Amino acid sequence: MTILVTGATGRVGRNVVEQLTQRGARVRVLTRNPTKVDFGGGVEVMKGDLLDIDALRAAFSGVSTLFLLNAVTGDEFTQAIVTLNVAREAGVDRVVYLSVFDADRAVNVPHFAVKFGAERMLEQMRFGATILRPSYFIDNEVMIKDVIVNHGVYPMPIGSKGVAMVDARDIAEVAAIELIRRDQASSTLPIDTINLVGPDTLTGSDAAAIWTDLLDRPVAYGGDDPSGFEANMATFMPKWMAYEMRLMAERYVRHGMIPEAGDRERLTGILGRPLHAYHNFAAALVGKGAATA
Repeated sequence: MTILVTGATGRVGRNVVEQLTQRGARVRVLTRNPTKVDFGGGVEVMKGDLLDIDALRAAFSGVSTLFLLNAVTGDEFTQAIVTLNVAREAGVDRVVYLSVFDADRAVNVPHFAVKFGAERMLEQMRFGATILRPSYFIDNEVMIKDVIVNHGVYPMPIGSKGVAMVDARDIAEVAAIELIRRDQASSTLPIDTINLVGPDTLTGSDAAAIWTDLLDRPVAYGGDDPSGFEANMATFMPKWMAYEMRLMAERYVRHGMIPEAGDRERLTGILGRPLHAYHNFAAALVGKGAATA
């Protein structure tokens, strides 16, 4: 049978498709613009989005398992609920859903609360699902590299509690493993939730120290200022989204994203290898190390 992947053009989605094809799975992706994707042979590409009911229904034809990833947008919740309803209509009840760390607790952060709402639908409608809850993406550092390198400041207000940043490659590989496990199961498996974290829990000062070491010159932590973060984000994204990013940053400062006991051990057991580390990713960004597979 075929595994349908949504969000296949982003950092996680592309890696999920690659991991699935490497494992011999039949993969179909749904994307707004098929001309902008090239996954190579063996991947079926269909045009559409998560609010295009006709395209969704066509995309689910012959599908056994769904990877649901939808971006942070004003209608994210509608997209998730519509997609899951169409999946159920098509008889697809095996799902891997990309949620977010602490989705059940960060109820004031819109895209966290939305994802918890989708988690509840998966449970209440008796889907067989793996719910993946990743922490802050290490890959986000690509967006702030120039600020760090050119101005000597680590600008993300991640606070002093600690954030166990996770690499998108680890997220994608766990997702692929879970998709194939569910797809090949003889019956629908019960819901399972997996926290996706990195090997290190870093504070803002820790991250600045890593960059100081890599650049051989001082890099300062910009401090715990979610309001300044919001103002900066608002210069290049919608103000509602910048405000949402502020609420997320406030969550980092007040609570951090700290793994539960056994989270890391579970992930290394699933992957059969160590987790990708922040230092190695940052080193590759500045040309002081090769990006590991």
